[in-house]
Amino acid sequence: INGATYEEDINLTQAEFYDRLKEGAEISTSQPSPETVTSMWDRVLEEYDQIVHIPMSSGLSGTCQTAIMLAEDYDGRVQVVNNQRISVTQRQSAMDAMEMAAAGMDAAAIREVLERVKMESSIYIMLDTLKYLKQGGRITPAAAALGTLLRLKPVLQIQGEKLDAFSKARNMKQAKSVMITAITRDLENRYNDPEAEHTWLEVAHTCNQEAAEELAAELRALYPKTKEIRIDPLSLSVACHIGEGALAIACSK
Repeated sequence: INGATYEEDINLTQAEFYDRLKEGAEISTSQPSPETVTSMWDRVLEEYDQIVHIPMSSGLSGTCQTAIMLAEDYDGRVQVVNNQRISVTQRQSAMDAMEMAAAGMDAAAIREVLERVKMESSIYIMLDTLKYLKQGGRITPAAAALGTLLRLKPVLQIQGEKLDAFSKARNMKQAKSVMITAITRDLENRYNDPEAEHTWLEVAHTCNQEAAEELAAELRALYPKTKEIRIDPLSLSVACHIGEGALAIACSK
């Protein structure tokens, strides 16, 4: 932010981040330096035998490829998982890894499972503004101006390694309907789990807690047999590219 480096939830809170965003600060993301990564691994390996390292999707950041290269010097003690997840689905991968570790699986076996199921997740994100995608050069100024003029709410998707356009909606109500329909289709056709009994459902947002709680309540009513539906803020590494007011539904088998 304005040339200074911050780490999410370590020396930068969600509230501080959105204050700086509203002020028009210059904000960008960067992968951690190789020294930062290896020094963390070295500290952890003083106490533990192995590490399962789960970076964000290789399709969205160079972090994963860097970690894979660095892990070559650790004789198998560091297993880097390239399972194409980000934010709330990446968090679920970490929770799944902890469960497998508690069951006695080693790091290599955990990596193998997480990479095998990498396509069994989806994220659908409704954006409230196109301003930040335009600033980052991810859409043209003309497309951003047209979307703003028409008050469109674009819905993006992450399945596998890429962030892609999915649909357009006129308002938040329609965008929520688009996302719920997409998740319903995934549960029925991709996961063969129409009642979400064996699928994690998650709601995420950027500075949009009230709308996220309403969306989670709608999902609970639709899928009473599912487990807890978590509500989390989207990672700031995502938020800086899409701005505040975004709303997302995610699922992981």
